[in-house]
Amino acid sequence: MSDRSGIFSGDNPFDIAQRWLIEAENSELNDPNAIALSTVDESGLPNVRMVLLKRIEPGAFVFFTNYKSCKARELDFAGKAAFVIHWKSLRRQIRVRGFVGKEDGSAADSYFNSRSLKSRLGAWASRQSEPLSSRRSLMEKVAAITSLYGTKPPRPPFWGGFKIKPVEIEFWAEGDFRLHDRFVWRRTTLSGNWQIQRLQP
Repeated sequence: MSDRSGIFSGDNPFDIAQRWLIEAENSELNDPNAIALSTVDESGLPNVRMVLLKRIEPGAFVFFTNYKSCKARELDFAGKAAFVIHWKSLRRQIRVRGFVGKEDGSAADSYFNSRSLKSRLGAWASRQSEPLSSRRSLMEKVAAITSLYGTKPPRPPFWGGFKIKPVEIEFWAEGDFRLHDRFVWRRTTLSGNWQIQRLQP
């Protein structure tokens, strides 16, 4: 792929993604790690919402959530997901499709403990995606959780991470006259070799 140079150069798509994310952290005003996560429910109806990508590691993209939330139930059901991350400041985006697994051990504990105290207490108090009678009832639950756990709440058993292990990653950069540059990395299995192809704009 002789013309895959500059921002697209590299032999590992996760390294390229990490490099782009680091650049975005220096230019994007808010939440450079925000991704639009897409799932499907049991009827096949798609769903999408914004979550924060917390780690790019060899072989996976990692985010954290409530395991009883709508998104978690859909991830468990399908075992697959997709996301897009778009940086307006860089005029770039990355699209990912792949299989999903849980991050439920020490890494989840470590990330949970790195969050602000209010966020940790809020994770305990919120039954994410379920109906809420009033804001007041939620704050009363937060107060009760605070009385119970104080300043050191443990990670809830219903809260942890998900890893998206991709079989497809597309890197896109805006071009003049809408002649964008697009390179897609594909593999048929998670242990397979990547095939790289330039796509039409």
